[in-house]
Amino acid sequence: MITAELQREYYEALINKKSEYEGIFYAGVKTTGVFCRPTCPARKPKYENCEFFETAQEALLASFRPCKRCRPLSHPNHVSDVVRTLVEAVEENPEKRWRDADFRELSIDASTARRQFNKRFGMTFVEYARARRMGIAMKHIREGKPVIDAQLSTGYESSSGFRDAFSRIMGASPTLSGEHKVLKAAWIDTRLGPMLTIADDDGLYLLEFVDRRGLEREVERLRLKMKAAIIPGITPPIALIEEELTRYFNGELTHFTAPVHMTGSPFQLRVWGELLDIPAGETRSYADIAAALGKPTAFRAVANANGSNQLAIIIPCHRVIRLNGDLGGYAGGLTRKKWLLNHERKINSGVLNE
Repeated sequence: MITAELQREYYEALINKKSEYEGIFYAGVKTTGVFCRPTCPARKPKYENCEFFETAQEALLASFRPCKRCRPLSHPNHVSDVVRTLVEAVEENPEKRWRDADFRELSIDASTARRQFNKRFGMTFVEYARARRMGIAMKHIREGKPVIDAQLSTGYESSSGFRDAFSRIMGASPTLSGEHKVLKAAWIDTRLGPMLTIADDDGLYLLEFVDRRGLEREVERLRLKMKAAIIPGITPPIALIEEELTRYFNGELTHFTAPVHMTGSPFQLRVWGELLDIPAGETRSYADIAAALGKPTAFRAVANANGSNQLAIIIPCHRVIRLNGDLGGYAGGLTRKKWLLNHERKINSGVLNE
């Protein structure tokens, strides 16, 4: 998390074009919708119009597009023709979902694109394109605008592209969804990064980190299963979980009271019930959970159910590890899993309250 003090430091570096900060942060400019390198030659924005990010992926997920003057994705060295071509192709059609045929049309090998993007930016091309696409949709959620209409084109060259990107992920536009159930989606900023939550007036259906791999498909599956359109907004469960997450990250609580809808198979529901019984600061193995269910050989099925959890932190799948003590997997990333476990141990030991 970038502190207020560090934001000021980054702003001074941006104003003074300090090259030693290259690669340390990126600056998003709210008035233009672009993100820049610290040494960008463009006219400098006011402090209140800036957002700062430690990675390009964070900036993309926050809906900012690469500045055409300083080309932040071309730093620190000149990038290959492959990378430059693909970045330009994404900007021409940011809502596009890439397939192997699309690479062939550009005479680019998909594995080469993946390798070069990962080496240069720490993410594959597919992750980059997804972050750009998700960022466009998330901008609407983050700002909480009630209707998808022409005003969404602010800062974008294509209002139809914006609507298409949002609709592909969230379903029909609210103006077309009168016959559907409507769920509300909100953006929640946390210490470990932004999270997306989806709920109705009765409970939460989803709470995930925005950069979770496969999040788009999770949202799409939820939308189809519930036969719902998903629009920006706040419901009582969303307001409550935002408050409780703040208290959780401040070390003030480890048990959540926000109501939830657990939409899974009977076996998944049993697994998630066992997860809810794991005390904060403790862990269980997949084998432990399987044994508790009376199915000691079903540890792989338990792992699959664990990975299908759509209510991160609330249903504490991060408290499940491998039998040998290794952390195992976590959709939000192993760094977050390790942090969450350490955080809960500190809460239990009273370290955070000293």
